[in-house]
Amino acid sequence: MGQKVNPISNRLGIIRGWDSNWYGGKKYGDTLLEDSKIRKYMNARLAKASVSRIIIERTLKLVTITVCTSRPGIIIGKGGQEVDKLKEELKKITDKEVQINIFEVKRPELDAVIVATNIARQLEGKIAYRRAVKMAIASTMRMGAEGIKIQISGRLNGAEMARSEMYKEGRTPLHTFRADIDYALAEALTKVGLLGVKVWICRGEVYGKRDLAPSFAAQKDSGRRSDNAGGGRDRDRDRGGDRDRGDRRRKKPNR
Repeated sequence: MGQKVNPISNRLGIIRGWDSNWYGGKKYGDTLLEDSKIRKYMNARLAKASVSRIIIERTLKLVTITVCTSRPGIIIGKGGQEVDKLKEELKKITDKEVQINIFEVKRPELDAVIVATNIARQLEGKIAYRRAVKMAIASTMRMGAEGIKIQISGRLNGAEMARSEMYKEGRTPLHTFRADIDYALAEALTKVGLLGVKVWICRGEVYGKRDLAPSFAAQKDSGRRSDNAGGGRDRDRDRGGDRDRGDRRRKKPNR
């Protein structure tokens, strides 16, 4: 089933944390709708900032929004003016105090959202899709990814019938839960119709326990690798839960 389900949702609680962290109670539906409005507004407002991920935390009187981006200067602005404007705009949506934390994605070539968005923008700019895909694969593998897979669907090259083409390099083990696989979907609006771009990037395997707190998740996405993010096996790490590592030979009962 790893081939069918979203790789991110399939790893929630294992090596991936949630993008919304709060308790809604009876107002769960209204709070979830408000989160959707915040993300939709910020993605439209910060379209040129290459936003990768938006993590929302809530308390009784405060909404903390963590933004992972490869261009933090666009969000911050000169002297922090743009951030202050964004806070005031978000206050009108939430009716609460808003705090914004910004993390820089230091290796955007390993971020599926940024890669998929860049390919979609190139397709809208009338660049040949094969060239855009091959350039994205080359830059991602050059940055140390273990594998990448890209699928483009739609009326490619203006064909009468829509089709899908997939390009891959390296390994992307979707069935392996410890594999750190990032996934994203982007859309390109062209003259011949809408083209869909899906990107899977394998950034190695995670051994041991990973902190799923929002602050750690933002640091991880910003390019800071875990102690063993590059793969390989560390025999001192806890793998497979608490097991008795003593003598495993069966003892004969005393007669």
